[in-house]
Amino acid sequence: MLSAKSVFQEILANDESFALFCSIAASGESQGGWENARIAALVPDSERELAPKITRHGADEDKHGRIFNALMKKRGLDPVPVPPETDYTMLLEKNGIGLAHEQLGRDERLTVQDIVTYLSHSRVTEQRASEQMQLLRKHFADDPDIGRAVRQISDDEDNHLAYCHEELLRFAYAGHGRAIQRTLRACALAEIRIYRDVSLAVMAHMGRILGWSGAKSAVLAAGIHAMYAYERMGGWRRMVSLKMPERRDALGGPASAAPEFA
Repeated sequence: MLSAKSVFQEILANDESFALFCSIAASGESQGGWENARIAALVPDSERELAPKITRHGADEDKHGRIFNALMKKRGLDPVPVPPETDYTMLLEKNGIGLAHEQLGRDERLTVQDIVTYLSHSRVTEQRASEQMQLLRKHFADDPDIGRAVRQISDDEDNHLAYCHEELLRFAYAGHGRAIQRTLRACALAEIRIYRDVSLAVMAHMGRILGWSGAKSAVLAAGIHAMYAYERMGGWRRMVSLKMPERRDALGGPASAAPEFA
């Protein structure tokens, strides 16, 4: 039976597809680490208390990149080049979602509106990351090879999502509510399209590596298109709602250490 679990099992069981999966994930996490580090360094004076949380966010992302690289090293694999059509983070940036790398590369203070944009972008992408990791956790939390990594990253992504909710609500109460909702909507509608395109590209690469039949590839592509149709018809709204999280001050401390992989 074709299921998310069976597809992931195929990808994880093959060295070439596993290396591509981990390389794509590690690249995205490392980019996120750099972005958060730059944002923390450029936070406006009025929001300096937020800087340690942004730094923690970036440290978590860097840690996730190291975890994916460690998983490859454990199997004696080297990272592989990431096909540009599978680079979710860079495609978001190229489509004007979040803060541009050109802006972050300058030593100019960000504005409060820039921080609202950053948090709105993060609220959308962390929703995706949290859901993806919950899916992996459901099926692989007890896996002897990747279980610890999945649990660690899943916990971190849930913390990141909670942090975005809490901080965006703080800005909404301070009078930025309309700007937040406008930015969230634009980010969500762009993200679901880019996620669809990246998912199709990743599955095409995996299909070639794993020798999937045309029929199997077509079924998987249809599933991705169906998910996009659901999200376009209204599923995107889950990415823009805001509520006070149960995990308060989720990024209020130092980042936890990455698990060791023998």
